[in-house]
Amino acid sequence: MEQILGILPICLGFATPLILAALGALYSERSGVVNIAIEGIMMVGAFSAATVTVLLEPLFLGRAGFGNQLMALLTPWLALAVGSLAGIIYSSLHALASVNLKADQVISGTALNILAGGLTVFLCQIIFRQQRTAAFVVGLAKVDIPLLSGIPFLGRMLFRNINPVFYPALGLCVLSWFILARTPFGLRLRACGENPQAAASMGLSVARMRYWGVLISGGLAGLAGGAMVLSSDIQYTVISIHGTGFIAIACLIFGKWKPFGLLAAALFFGSSQVLSLYAKDIPFLSSLPREIFSLFPYALTIFALMLFSGKAVGPRAAGEIYDPGKR
Repeated sequence: MEQILGILPICLGFATPLILAALGALYSERSGVVNIAIEGIMMVGAFSAATVTVLLEPLFLGRAGFGNQLMALLTPWLALAVGSLAGIIYSSLHALASVNLKADQVISGTALNILAGGLTVFLCQIIFRQQRTAAFVVGLAKVDIPLLSGIPFLGRMLFRNINPVFYPALGLCVLSWFILARTPFGLRLRACGENPQAAASMGLSVARMRYWGVLISGGLAGLAGGAMVLSSDIQYTVISIHGTGFIAIACLIFGKWKPFGLLAAALFFGSSQVLSLYAKDIPFLSSLPREIFSLFPYALTIFALMLFSGKAVGPRAAGEIYDPGKR
């Protein structure tokens, strides 16, 4: 029981970037644009957040004065904001290719994934003279939620030693459900992903709504990348994201393109990642080769997609190039 209580907050931490990235993919696909580039956008967001943290931490960390202490606390959050902004800028390339140039969305997303690896390494060479960022000191430290962390049993599971982005990610799930289901903007976005010709006949700009979907997707994926590198690493490298963006897309499919569905899927896949790290400490699993558990999250992703993707129905026009003359 003690082991489970210790592992559960780690599961929530691993699920956090999956929740944010899957929400990003949700907005894009609901608008009708398949965003395979989630992985690459996360890499750009992670690089940007790590770079800002490395550059700002020495200016404030460990220095006396209220202003310096306040800025030291705000540095990781500023880095996350920059990572999100970088994700928005990078995702605009996908929007340009998919909406304006009418390129194949899968090819465009794949190209951006490949570009992200080379681009971030190139920028690391320019800024840090190496193929990774310099190491930061603190990053995004885990926190205890005041008062709630003292609740017997439950406090240790859910409110102690928690990734501070986890609860904002939960809030974004609720907010996304409300936006997509209850607001004019959400209904228009969904209409463009289901039947763009009908939406256009009602006076909606399909191109504008799809741009919104892709840019929101980029902001959330960039935030996910920043949250991942600042909470689970000490620097950005080209393998910092290591397929998390693709697992987030699997969460979206597994969750049937619904905010709470992808939340449950992200918690499930996040737990599978933690199991791959802590299997050696579980008696009945410790005798198995560790390589099996390194493959476990990705094998589980493939298995879940094989099992459930045929039953999941996404937006009807997702991936289709919008043709105004089509009826």
